[in-house]
Amino acid sequence: MRISPHKHQQIRLKNWSITLAILCLVGALAWLSNRYSAEADITRNSSNSLSQASQKLLGSLPDQIHLTAYIKKDPGLRSQITQLVDRYKRRKADLTLTFVDPDSQPEKIRELNIDATGAVIVEYQTRTEKLNFIDESSLTNALLQLANANERWITFLSGHGERAADGIANFDFGQFGKELDRRKIKAQSINLATVPAIPDNSALLVLSAPSVPLLAGEIELIKGYIRQGGNLLLLTDPANHNLEELLQVLGLRQLPGTLVDSNSKLYGINDPSFVVTGDYPPHQITQGFQTITVYPVTAALEISEETDYHPVALMKSGAKSWTETGPVAGKILFDADGDEKQGPFAFAYSLTRPSANSKQAQEQRIVVIGDGDFLSNAYLGNVGNLDMGLRMINWLIHDDRFIDIPAKIASDKNLQLSQIGVAVIGFGFLIVIPVLLLGSGFYIWRKRRQR
Repeated sequence: MRISPHKHQQIRLKNWSITLAILCLVGALAWLSNRYSAEADITRNSSNSLSQASQKLLGSLPDQIHLTAYIKKDPGLRSQITQLVDRYKRRKADLTLTFVDPDSQPEKIRELNIDATGAVIVEYQTRTEKLNFIDESSLTNALLQLANANERWITFLSGHGERAADGIANFDFGQFGKELDRRKIKAQSINLATVPAIPDNSALLVLSAPSVPLLAGEIELIKGYIRQGGNLLLLTDPANHNLEELLQVLGLRQLPGTLVDSNSKLYGINDPSFVVTGDYPPHQITQGFQTITVYPVTAALEISEETDYHPVALMKSGAKSWTETGPVAGKILFDADGDEKQGPFAFAYSLTRPSANSKQAQEQRIVVIGDGDFLSNAYLGNVGNLDMGLRMINWLIHDDRFIDIPAKIASDKNLQLSQIGVAVIGFGFLIVIPVLLLGSGFYIWRKRRQR
């Protein structure tokens, strides 16, 4: 059949019209996709989506969120962080992420106490949180803490050689006090010998290894504070017996000697008096915490069976630890025939009980640690010490609104194929599919030639 020129022109015009319509449709779809987003997570456990708790929290944050990742130029690690943050940006458009090479800003790195592995600084309403490890749980809980704009007060006991919350000496807590202030947790010092009362606005009393004994009247004031359900952070040191009476009230006993742990060598620390731990029990303080913490010159603690509190051992030394009663110098060995005891030992406890104060519905919370140095200016920047200290303070003042976001583990990540299955797939992709494509192309070409 012969096609007339007029008919041929109509067919060409029809083809051009169809092509133009398709291009317009593609352009419209591109414009709509840029203006409106539609997505669906088809993974079995929704591993590419935020949990409902994270989505709800983002909806309650009206202001801009900025994340600064001080990460070296590692494309793989930066890509993982970007993918995580993109999930948040889909729910909150004014959330931004900036990458900074730590080597380009050494002074800022020292100011923020960021180690060689890097960190992510989360900023919201002029307040910041530092994350050494980032996943949905840690980022969401950091945003939850930043959302709290209420000012809180904690009291540090002074007048007995304690570590000062605003001190600049190596053994003081000045840097930790600044970190608390950035989170609207105000630290105040009080000498009970001159002001015989603990302020009513204080949510927590901190006793940091006094170097001289407390007066009998001061001890009674603190006992009364404990009886009334006051929250307490008690830090002691080896050979420091100035808080023994208060430890007895809590049902704790400080073991003689210094806790030494040969496992510290595994972390490159040659001083056995440094206790390093990275294994934490289930607790609100340690929930989702995956960073090691370092405790220099530590005392082991022992809990009494007759305590009125519910105790949880927060930190323990390794199986190769013991209480060294002699000088920790040179080569030291465990003396089984002496007063030394073989570990592992707990050196940090959390204690809880229903509040004795009828006006206070919350439970009483106490943390006792056999080391007063891990939050000092000299050691605060070591690995996870700052984060652990902040977690303890938040828990003690009942600001523990951590969200439990379970890790999303992808199921069926591995595909196991038999040798026959591998052969069939290889034969199909390498031979069958190319032959079918060539055959169909040849058939279409022949049909067009026959017209």
